[in-house]
Amino acid sequence: MEYRRFPMGALWTNAYLLWDREGTAILVDPGGDPSEALDFAEMNGLRIEWVLLTHGHGDHIAGLDAARKKSARGVAIHRLDASMLTAAEENLSRWLGAPIQCSEAEKSLEDGEILPAGKMKVRVIHTPGHTAGSSCFLVSEGEESVLVSGDTLFARSVGRTDLPGGSEKELKASLLKLNDLEDRIPVLPGHGPETTLGRERAENPYWP
Repeated sequence: MEYRRFPMGALWTNAYLLWDREGTAILVDPGGDPSEALDFAEMNGLRIEWVLLTHGHGDHIAGLDAARKKSARGVAIHRLDASMLTAAEENLSRWLGAPIQCSEAEKSLEDGEILPAGKMKVRVIHTPGHTAGSSCFLVSEGEESVLVSGDTLFARSVGRTDLPGGSEKELKASLLKLNDLEDRIPVLPGHGPETTLGRERAENPYWP
C-alpha cells in the first residue's frame, strides 16, 4: 500500500490518495480543487474506488463533486454527518462566504464497518467530538496499516470541539477508542504533518 498527501483549499486541508499494489485507490477528504490528485491518479494508472469523508465540514468537501465523477462507487460518509453535504449552514461553508452544497453520499457508514477497496480494507472508527459523525479510517493491506484521522487527531493537537456538533467529552472518549492500535501506525491528519499513534500517546497534551 502506498499513499500521497495533497493539501487543498484555503485552509490547506490534507486530502489523501491511498492505493494498493494492483492500482485500486481511495481518495479521502477532497477539500478543494482535486485536479492535482486526480491527475496523479490518472498518470499512474490508479482506479479510484471510493471518495471517503472523515466528516462533513466545508473545508473537507469543497472538491467533492469533481472528485466523485472519477470514483467508481461514489462518496461515503458516516450517517451522522451525511446531511452536512447538502446544507451550507450545517457544513459551515455559508459562514465562510463560499456556500458549498454537494449531492448526497452514495453510502452512509457505520462504526466498525469494513469497506473493501481492491486489496485494501478500510475499517470505519466512529470518533465523534469534532462533529457528531467524525470518523477515522484504518486502511490496511496485509500487515501494513495507516490511520487517516481527519480532524479528530493532529500532531500534538486535536480537533476543535466548540463548533456545532462538537463535544470535548466525546472527543476524549473517541481518542481512547484508538488505544488498541499499534504505536507504529502512521497517522495522517486532516491538517498539518504526519505523525504516529505512539508519538501522540506519549507527547500529545490532549491525549486522555
